[in-house]
Amino acid sequence: MVKFWVLHGIKNGILTTKYPVKLPTADEIPVNSIPPSASVDASWVDGEIICPTGAIQAQPGRNIDLGKCIYCRRCADAGFIFDKDMSEMGRKIALQARQISALELPEKDVAEEWKKQRIFKRSLHVMMIDVGSCNACNLEVLNLSNPYYDLTRLGVFFTNSPKHADALVVVGALNSAMIEVLKRTYESMPNPKVVISIGACAISGGIFHDTEGFVSPIHDIIPVDVTVPGCPPTPIQILEGLLLTVGKLEKNSPADRIEDKNKAFQKR
Repeated sequence: MVKFWVLHGIKNGILTTKYPVKLPTADEIPVNSIPPSASVDASWVDGEIICPTGAIQAQPGRNIDLGKCIYCRRCADAGFIFDKDMSEMGRKIALQARQISALELPEKDVAEEWKKQRIFKRSLHVMMIDVGSCNACNLEVLNLSNPYYDLTRLGVFFTNSPKHADALVVVGALNSAMIEVLKRTYESMPNPKVVISIGACAISGGIFHDTEGFVSPIHDIIPVDVTVPGCPPTPIQILEGLLLTVGKLEKNSPADRIEDKNKAFQKR
């Protein structure tokens, strides 16, 4: 993987991703990170039977729960399709990542949410905790610190202490041994603080949802502000979730901001 990115940089003359100023590229959002959608001929019943995590739900209403989806593509046999348009995919990521907005909060919590965002726009210190992962999500999160993604250019930094953390990134399928550790870590963080669940395991248990080792989704133990689906999600998807959490993305996608800039330029 390191060799790939070195060659990619030499070939294209790009040392750091242009995201979030520009939409993600095909390299940054590979085909296996595209979520399923139902075609006109898709069989929801067959899809529900095929899906190993229960992400496809035929009843009571047709729905694809991306928090459970592990992107295995087995549902393709039931007529589900995968959008190959990377520009459209860039917009989908943002819409999927955001779980809570000011409009969804009780009125008394709206002011607190905006207060968080104003504070975190200056800088954000992130701590990651693994509550039972296969290390895939861990690696994707840590990739954000390499020169290609360069998380620090956006004012986001990693920390190893919960007492210094503004945001807690949680990965893995929660097991019983990690429940108290997770709670104590969250309680040790100063206020205001935010929590981001990364990957299907943290959100729903993923492929481990019906095993004895899995206890519950993270949001049943501590409050979760944003979920980033995927198995694992790409660094760009994780970065999208981080930026949405702290209000560094004012709109739902970089495509919207690019369009606004173009309109402003045309008015000059």
